[in-house]
Amino acid sequence: MREPWIVGVSGASGTPYAKAVLTALLDAGESVDLVVSRAARLTLLDETGATIRDAHWKDDVAAWLGRDLGDLAYWPAGDLAAGPSSGSYPARGMAVVPASTAACAGIAVGLSKDLLQRAAEVNLKERRRTVVVPRETPVTRSHLEHLISLHDAGAVVLPASPGFYGSGAGATARQLIDFVAGKVLDALGVPHTLFRRWTGELGERNA
Repeated sequence: MREPWIVGVSGASGTPYAKAVLTALLDAGESVDLVVSRAARLTLLDETGATIRDAHWKDDVAAWLGRDLGDLAYWPAGDLAAGPSSGSYPARGMAVVPASTAACAGIAVGLSKDLLQRAAEVNLKERRRTVVVPRETPVTRSHLEHLISLHDAGAVVLPASPGFYGSGAGATARQLIDFVAGKVLDALGVPHTLFRRWTGELGERNA
């Protein structure tokens, strides 16, 4: 039985993080279900020039990722009757990357405004691995309260905060993006080689 990871892309800035997570999951041979919110399409267009159209998603997603799609399925964000909207739909878990404050709030309060929010709520109620990657700074009290609610509901709250110990202060944007994507895969339990891991030895990066 196909048991995919669901990846939800919301409207926060940070679509390169989503691309890195999707690419790494596909490189690992994992099955993926993709949901892109309406707001995320605008952010994606602004940040990358890429478009994703429901009727042409295969071509559009392949062009965005720059690769073969492997076992990737796509669900329109407005399709609340889609597979991931039900707890009986087999899935291994879900990552929302990037996660806008609106998406975090909607998931935390069970708003189910679109398929992304509904799928995340379903994964939480089914006690599946759910990783939420907020990318907003600074944050208000309400943002923090929603993140606490997500944590208490069982989600891993994983801010897009890259570490520098793997690549140093001169890290490229790609290295910092891959660090966050790697932490997402760690939280999902999917092996990867996206960054150099800390071993307890100072200066090892320069060795």
